[in-house]
Amino acid sequence: MTPFVRTTALFALLGVALAGPAMAATKKPAAAKKPLPKTEPARNPGVPLPDAAPAPAPSSKSAAPDSGYTIPAGQEGTVFRSLTVEGEDRVHFEFERPELKVDLDPHQAPGLDPGSAADILMRSGPDLVAPFQALSRTAIEPCVSRPWLSQFASGAVARFRPEVTDVARWRLLVANAKGETVATMEGKGQPPKEIPWDGRAQDGSMVMPEMVYSYVFEAHDRAGNKRNFLGEGFRVSAYRTEDATGPRLAFAARRLAWTEDSGGRTLAAAAPPILIESARWLNQAERATRPVLVTVSARSYDQAQTLATRIAAQLAPYLAGDPARVRGKAVVQPDAPDGGTVAIGYAP
Repeated sequence: MTPFVRTTALFALLGVALAGPAMAATKKPAAAKKPLPKTEPARNPGVPLPDAAPAPAPSSKSAAPDSGYTIPAGQEGTVFRSLTVEGEDRVHFEFERPELKVDLDPHQAPGLDPGSAADILMRSGPDLVAPFQALSRTAIEPCVSRPWLSQFASGAVARFRPEVTDVARWRLLVANAKGETVATMEGKGQPPKEIPWDGRAQDGSMVMPEMVYSYVFEAHDRAGNKRNFLGEGFRVSAYRTEDATGPRLAFAARRLAWTEDSGGRTLAAAAPPILIESARWLNQAERATRPVLVTVSARSYDQAQTLATRIAAQLAPYLAGDPARVRGKAVVQPDAPDGGTVAIGYAP
């Protein structure tokens, strides 16, 4: 109740109290008037009513006992919706309470700006490091880097050093065991002292490791005479290259070193080190969650398909992302080395 309403109510009660004797003087005394039943004043739920003064002890005189009601002034929480004063007459007051309307926009009120999601998270101060440290003490992370694995050669798979002079233009041909040209390099003028070859074929694919290759160097002088130099045969070991899709790795299947029992069945064990190193290189590429293609070349389709499925299953747990993105591809290559060859890279 506001001070203004409280004061108005007090003056109204005083007016009733002062007018009581005058009204009683003009009225004729009522004969055998039945006392009104006492009713409890209406209460506002949850708000205690002021303590009423104790009723006076009955007097031996014939005059009616006085009735009183005490309203404490200045008491916090004394709120009335209605007030009933009972005496010889009963006076009931109803206090109108205006409807409380709160029109508040929290997005525009000063001091209520929630801020960004990062601001809200930083207010509570969550510890984002302790859970990972606790997990790292017990969990085994398959995607951890293993720098001590170095079974793949990087850079050139072969280097040619022609020792010729008086050359106007030259060409270097790399051929496989069947005499087919797989790579060509050429230039004008004196050839460089060393010509590297990255192991790519003319169509951009990777040549098969463990295959025997040879080369022919052609030198043309200013008069148009051609000289051919036949080089010794060589083999390509496990190697890796980089292209627009990411790292690409190639190796012979015999380097997998599967663990088998006496019946020739492969035992369930950790992946061979060369597969773990393959996963390490793939995980370091940009967008490392792309589909991975395992291409196996063997002398028969069944051999290539079985090997591709086995390698994909062993490689998937060591790669970041969904294991289902690793798939195998079988290629029949009649002149493939015994056991086949493997090429791993991101699908184009």
